[in-house]
Amino acid sequence: MSIPAAYLGVILIWATTPLAIKWSGQGTDFSFAVAARMAIGLAVAAFVLAAWRIRLPLHRRARASYAAAGIGMFGAMTLTYWGAQYIHSGLISVLFGLTPLITGLLALLWLGEETLTRAKLAGMLLGLAGLAVIFGDSHEMGGAHALAGVLALLGAVTLYSGSLVWIKRIGDDSPPLATTVGALAVALPLFALVWWWSADARVPAAVPPRAGAAIVYLGVFGSVVGFALYYYVIKHMETGKVALITLVTPVLALLLGSALNGEHVGVRVWLGAACIGTGLAVHQWQTLAGALAPRAK
Repeated sequence: MSIPAAYLGVILIWATTPLAIKWSGQGTDFSFAVAARMAIGLAVAAFVLAAWRIRLPLHRRARASYAAAGIGMFGAMTLTYWGAQYIHSGLISVLFGLTPLITGLLALLWLGEETLTRAKLAGMLLGLAGLAVIFGDSHEMGGAHALAGVLALLGAVTLYSGSLVWIKRIGDDSPPLATTVGALAVALPLFALVWWWSADARVPAAVPPRAGAAIVYLGVFGSVVGFALYYYVIKHMETGKVALITLVTPVLALLLGSALNGEHVGVRVWLGAACIGTGLAVHQWQTLAGALAPRAK
């Protein structure tokens, strides 16, 4: 597969996922939307695993990795879908742009693998400043309960980042698709429990066409194709160029939410997004500079 095509595919999937999450919950309970997405994702991933004859490892490290990824996925996605009811779709991508900052901090505290340089500290402070700007006006974030939505998303990002560090600490070398299947297998029963608890496991009498299409899109592309393309890009491209994805997708997500969902993105949100993006760029500066610098001949 063409590497530029895979790179563009990751950007497009990541930029459209927040809006699809928003749409998937319109006319359905959020717990049904996320449980249905994960069920579709598990079915598709398992089919691909079998079709490509990829073995599903079941040794101790693999099981620990599936548990770490599955628990992180469950916590992060449950909070994301709940919070998406109250904030603009673009803000979901902006807040998930904090993942490298939080992951770096957790890796420093848990793994002791990084040094907190001035650039990394400055990037974290800029990210916090961006959050402070966004918190300034709840109406610009999406509604009266937007603060609760943002806090839920911050919890989601923290859980997701924590699971990444946990997986790295385990050090499993299973194929990425196998890890995806294992994680979905762990997470799906937990999503089903939330659905049973919050909606009595009721299937909506009629799922709006747009919500149904969004659930299928997320199950196939958001949960399987996007991860496969991302791992492919990581394998074939420099880390710095891969890191640029997290700078591009929040802006695209904000524009898509405004254009396709009529979301009013105020000045505070744009300023906050700019601060977070700048903080991420500063935090990742060494990696980005290595990718952008001209190659010596």
